[in-house]
Amino acid sequence: MLLLTGATGTTGAALLRRLTAAGVPTRVLVRDPKRLGPERVRVQIALGDLSDPPSFRNALRGVRTVVHLAAASRDQEQGSIEELGGIATWRMVEAAEKAGVEHFVFFSALGASAHNRTRFLRSKAHAEEAVRSSGLRHTIFAPSMVYAPGDEAMTLIARLALLPVVPMSGRGRAHFQPIWGDDAADCVMSVLGYPPVGATAELPVANGSPYVPTENARYELAGPDTITGREMFELAVRATGRPRPVVPVPTAVTYRVLRAAEMLVSHRALATWDEAELLEVSMTSRSGTADAERLGVRPRRMAAVLGAA
Repeated sequence: MLLLTGATGTTGAALLRRLTAAGVPTRVLVRDPKRLGPERVRVQIALGDLSDPPSFRNALRGVRTVVHLAAASRDQEQGSIEELGGIATWRMVEAAEKAGVEHFVFFSALGASAHNRTRFLRSKAHAEEAVRSSGLRHTIFAPSMVYAPGDEAMTLIARLALLPVVPMSGRGRAHFQPIWGDDAADCVMSVLGYPPVGATAELPVANGSPYVPTENARYELAGPDTITGREMFELAVRATGRPRPVVPVPTAVTYRVLRAAEMLVSHRALATWDEAELLEVSMTSRSGTADAERLGVRPRRMAAVLGAA
């Protein structure tokens, strides 16, 4: 039995489809099963979320592998970024140790550090430390910006593209190596011992299955392109089929506008300052796509995935 958290996210949804297609017995920790779509009838449902530690114990019964993808890039009704990221992961790790889990797979992020300017990447650093310092056999993935057609970020950009011009926070000078959620999910499948959907004959495959990872490994997941935040934003706008000029908005202005929106509608705001600030921080790997290719996955270019070449 495998426990998956974050099954409704960009990587989680792609991974869940692969797990059920491969016949992997899967349990999903989820607050609202309806968000799983048709996959909800193919998995066991454990009701709960990151703000409810008692739900971890029930979800972990009989589980051998945990794939922990769930996190928060904005404050929620149930808790803050730090509570739902760092603290919840510490609690999940402790519960997994008590339940006798054999393998803990965790999604961190490139650039995560305790001194990062963004709350999200600081919380990821604390969560990663919880996994590393545990007694569990673990695998850590650190992806750059993860995207998929129709995800929350792309949907927001599509809405902004209805305007005559598309506003973008800051100058967009930070660099990213965006990776498609499906490619990230293939990397997880490889670590779990299943051939990734995107594997090719040119990539390392042994005994009919992909590369077998080393104990307690850490993989940096990056796409083949190194592009600025502005270039990434412009590419996403072009993919909507409504080409619009992208207009940088000074970060000071963005901060005031988004903070005001958060005060008015709280976590229901279309975007928050914590999310916008992530575009100001580079998320790149010196090794590029090497770690993904070691796992039998050749990441696709963002323009090709979005059909915006």
